Amino acid sequence: MKLLLHTCCAPCSVYCIDSLRKEEIEPTVYWFNPNIHPYMEYKARRDCLKEYTQSINVEAIFEENYGLDEFCKNVVNNLETRCRDYCYPVRLEQTAKYAKENGYTHFSTTLLVSPYQNHEALIDVANFMAKKYSVEFLYRDFRVGFREGQAKARELGLYMQKYCRLYFFRRG
Repeated sequence: MKLLLHTCCAPCSVYCIDSLRKEEIEPTVYWFNPNIHPYMEYKARRDCLKEYTQSINVEAIFEENYGLDEFCKNVVNNLETRCRDYCYPVRLEQTAKYAKENGYTHFSTTLLVSPYQNHEALIDVANFMAKKYSVEFLYRDFRVGFREGQAKARELGLYMQKYCRLYFFRRG
């Protein structure tokens, strides 16, 4: 199996990578997150993930796309459902497309570790993209290891985001 693992941040990747490695699956981390704003947040998550993947010897691919304009155009009138309607599709489509074009047999996402994400919507979007690009979606319910992964991330001193989902927009 050749797995491309869409990764939103280093802390969320900790349990996912550990769990996959226990199954003898060596993922390639894939950074594509044009929905993370402001730029300092985007940069902090990206840079921490770069350092973390180097420290644990995981191959990582970084697609640089700070897509503020496109993000705003697509979510300004629909903040409450932005994850399902924009953020999940734009990231998982790019991941599935990249996987197909670059010889990966499977793709997945670290978003599946978070109890704060819409798990069913993630699965639906991923399955749709798997069919669209003829690449397998590897489903794992990583949520069982969320607390464990977060604790390990804190022990390692990884950058922990200050907000998730609509918190940023509600706080202004």
